[in-house]
Amino acid sequence: MILSLLDSRAKGDFLIEVHRVTKSYGRKVAIQDLSFTICEGETIGIVGVNGAGKTTLSSVLAGVHPPTKGNILWRNHSIYSDIVAYRTIVGYCPQKANLDRMLSLDDSLQFAGLFFGLSKRQIVERKERLMEQFGLTGYAAGKVGELSGGYKQRFLLARMLMHNPKILILDEATMGLDPHMRHQLWKELKQLKEQGMTIVLTTHYLEEADFLADRICLLHQGEIKAFETPEKMKELYKTNKLEDVMLNLHE
Repeated sequence: MILSLLDSRAKGDFLIEVHRVTKSYGRKVAIQDLSFTICEGETIGIVGVNGAGKTTLSSVLAGVHPPTKGNILWRNHSIYSDIVAYRTIVGYCPQKANLDRMLSLDDSLQFAGLFFGLSKRQIVERKERLMEQFGLTGYAAGKVGELSGGYKQRFLLARMLMHNPKILILDEATMGLDPHMRHQLWKELKQLKEQGMTIVLTTHYLEEADFLADRICLLHQGEIKAFETPEKMKELYKTNKLEDVMLNLHE
């Protein structure tokens, strides 16, 4: 059973439209013929077992890897007509944190701001605000490599936001964190959503997708098995647990 892929809102509200996207690595097809939309201010949760295609999909949405077939539109225009401009409006957090462990937090944010062309004044203002927002002010002079796992993830969010992106794409951002730190990051993502941020996150934790996502994209072997609200999924399968939905869809 494949659940609805399209939101009921008008086409003009779509921030991103994915049209029949396939990504292959040699003979291996990682994702196949995917089509869906993302609305502005929406949080999309991408879930599935290992090898389902979650990381591939997030990297394609981030503009890091081009699809083998298909297209992605940003406000009705292909992102590949100006991929550099598109990347400036995306904040991307890959599964493996790409941080220079020897840089201080302050320097790392400084370089991020320079990379995206911010002025000196903008960099100072953004650094101070983000450090305060994520409770990192006291760590500014410390090395990134000295941070605990939870604070490292907070810093990744701060760095992602340095250039004021329009959409955040996070690949397994809470993997390996203890429950307390995971819930702290959930609160921070909720706050970003309340501020109007559009968020795409891949996760192994179904309770995380249930708590954060407006709609859930369930991938299996590179194909979409379901794309609906958590409530609608549970209603259709007469269950209170997304885990039961996932098990049913994989049978």
